[in-house]
Amino acid sequence: MLKKKKPLKKKDPVKKTAKKTVRKTPSKSKSAEGKLVGRVTHYFSNISVAVVALSVPVKNGDTIRIVGGKETDFEQKVSSMQIDRKEIKSAKKGDSIGIKIDQKVHEGYRVYKA
Repeated sequence: MLKKKKPLKKKDPVKKTAKKTVRKTPSKSKSAEGKLVGRVTHYFSNISVAVVALSVPVKNGDTIRIVGGKETDFEQKVSSMQIDRKEIKSAKKGDSIGIKIDQKVHEGYRVYKA
């Protein structure tokens, strides 16, 4: 037994409305946070090391600020940097480096130069 298909109902024409303007609220000023250095891609909790993918060069002695989550926002000096377990003094844009970190961080946290 085949069932008869019901005829499709015609839809009412869609009325066009004026577009609403959406204003974005300004985020924290960049000068307050500093220049974006990169993002945390991994964190090794047993040795307190964060892997950071860099978007600008960084060198030992620079002060960085790590921001993320609800409560993480701290500054520290870069005292130890490594690439492939080799100690380095500076890193260039595009490098993934390991940095010894004072506090616990998570993937996606932003790293700024203070």
